[in-house]
Amino acid sequence: MTEMLPSAFDATGMFEEVTDGQAARTYAARRNLFAQGGPADAIFYLQRGRVKLSLVSPRGKEAVIAILESGEFFGEGCLAGQSVRMVTATSVTPCSVVRIDKAVMTRLLHERAAVAEKFMAHLLARNIRIEEDLADQLFNSSEKRLARVLLQMAHLGKEAPTQPTVAKLSQQTLADMVGTTRSRVNFFMNKFRRLGLIDYGAGMSSDLQVNGSLLNVILRD
Repeated sequence: MTEMLPSAFDATGMFEEVTDGQAARTYAARRNLFAQGGPADAIFYLQRGRVKLSLVSPRGKEAVIAILESGEFFGEGCLAGQSVRMVTATSVTPCSVVRIDKAVMTRLLHERAAVAEKFMAHLLARNIRIEEDLADQLFNSSEKRLARVLLQMAHLGKEAPTQPTVAKLSQQTLADMVGTTRSRVNFFMNKFRRLGLIDYGAGMSSDLQVNGSLLNVILRD
């Protein structure tokens, strides 16, 4: 996961300045921020909450590309010439999101070093994550892929401060992220729980507690 903004970067003040004080928009959970095939004319910055990026194939199969957290940009394809959205962005939890027009963001990148530095860090982190995800899909079992997703979302095994609680996600969303079936995710989640690697209290509707020893599932042969 990408790191939070450095303290020197005043996201709220910066974006309010360039959007006439109308920077942040709030969304309830399970609301589309933009849809696949829609016009790509702005970039977004997630101030608070979680957002899911998903893609639907011509045959109707959905894949979850990423779960984004506070401090991340998305929709940046418009800056590289995309005229339509390639994915759908949906709020997983209640969110506060900044929408920045393409032309405004382009100007900010040229004029504001803090914005350019943060955005470059975002792009590099996103590229690394894409490469890791591809290797994961090509070489690892669905059990290891699920363990990696849970560890990523809990910020375990990283240099960033530990955050062992993962906000609730449906097993179907986890299955879409891992590239397997819901029944397989249910099997592995129950297995992880029996082994003490995770805990979700009274049921899967609760937040997950992730144990760092889950990393052993990935490291073993």
